[in-house]
Amino acid sequence: MERIVIVSARVGAGHDGAAEELARRYTARGRQVDRYDFLDLLPGRLGQLLCDSYHRQLQVAPRSWDWLLGALGSPPLSTAARRFATLAGRELRKVLTQDVSLVVSTYPLATHALAQLKRRGSLEAPFAVYLTDPAVHRLCVSRHADLHIAPNEIAREQAQRLGALWTIVSDPVVAPGFRPVTGDLERADLRRKFGLPAEGRLALVLCGSWGIGEVERIAVDIAASGPVEPVVVCGRNDALRAKLADAGVGHVFGWVKEMPELMRACDLVVQNAGGLTTYEALGSGLPVLTYRSLPGHGRANAEVLDAAGVVPWVRDQADLPEALNWAITVTRKEIPEKIPEKISEEVPERIAG
Repeated sequence: MERIVIVSARVGAGHDGAAEELARRYTARGRQVDRYDFLDLLPGRLGQLLCDSYHRQLQVAPRSWDWLLGALGSPPLSTAARRFATLAGRELRKVLTQDVSLVVSTYPLATHALAQLKRRGSLEAPFAVYLTDPAVHRLCVSRHADLHIAPNEIAREQAQRLGALWTIVSDPVVAPGFRPVTGDLERADLRRKFGLPAEGRLALVLCGSWGIGEVERIAVDIAASGPVEPVVVCGRNDALRAKLADAGVGHVFGWVKEMPELMRACDLVVQNAGGLTTYEALGSGLPVLTYRSLPGHGRANAEVLDAAGVVPWVRDQADLPEALNWAITVTRKEIPEKIPEKISEEVPERIAG
C-alpha cells in the first residue's frame, strides 16, 4: 500500500483543515496516510511556544504581524526562518524512515524543513506543497519542492515569481459536507436546530478558530447596516463569546463542530482572514465578503480574492450596506470539485515520472 505523509500545523485551523481533507481523500483511494504536526516535531516545547506567541501577537498587537510578515519577506529574516524550520529535521527523518510515496506540506515552516531534507538527499519521495491561502508569501515557497499546488491563478503566478518550479492551479480542498442548501425546508430545519430566527437574512461572521480581529465591530456594523442580522462564531475564544453576549449580540457561538450545517442555515458569510473558511463558504453556495480584514496575511488574501472577482473586499464601513444588499441578492454558486483527481491520482505519478 502506498504511504503518504502530510505535515501541517495547529496554527489556526486552515493548515490542519486542508491536511485533514487531503488525508480523507487519499484514504478513500486506498492510500495509507500519516499526518504530523510540525510544531510537535520541534525540540522540547519550542513548537507550542511558537504557536502561543503567534496567537498572543494577533490578540494583543495585530498590526505588528503586518510589519513582521513584511519583514519576513526580506532575505535576512526569511533565511533565519528557514534555518529555524530545520530544527524539526531530526524528528522528520524519523517519521520518513519507512517507504513513502509522497510527502505533502500544508504549512510554510514544514515546507522548509522538508526542503532541507530534499536538498541533502534525506528525502527521496516526491515532495508537494499545498498552498492554503489565496495569497502567497515568500516563506510559503521552496525551489526544492517538486510541486506547488495553488488555489488560483494569481497565487500560481506569485509562487512562480518567488521561485517555485512546477506549479499547478487546482480547486481548494473542501470537505464534501460544505454544499449548498437543498431548499427552504432544509434551511428552516437547520435554523431551528441552531436556535436561529426562522425569518430574515443572516450573515455568518467568521474570524478563524481563534476568534481574532475586530469581531465586535464587525457584528455591530452589520447589525446597523440594514436587513441582515449577524451570527457570530468565536471559535475557541471564550472571552470574546462572553463579551459579545454581554454586548447584546443575539446569536453567538463558540467552537462549532457542525460548521457545514451552520453555513447552510445562513445567507452569506462575512470573514476577515480569507483562508480555508472562505472556500468552505463558497463551496456551500454562499456569497462571501471580506470586512475589517486581519493585518498581514488577511489583507494579502483579501486583495487577491477581490482582484480575482471571487470575494469583494469591503474597505470602508460606508460601503458595507451596499455590499450586504448585493450579497443577499446574488445568485448562489458552487465551486466544482476537481482537486480529488488532480491531487490524489495525477500528482504522485507525475512527480515520480
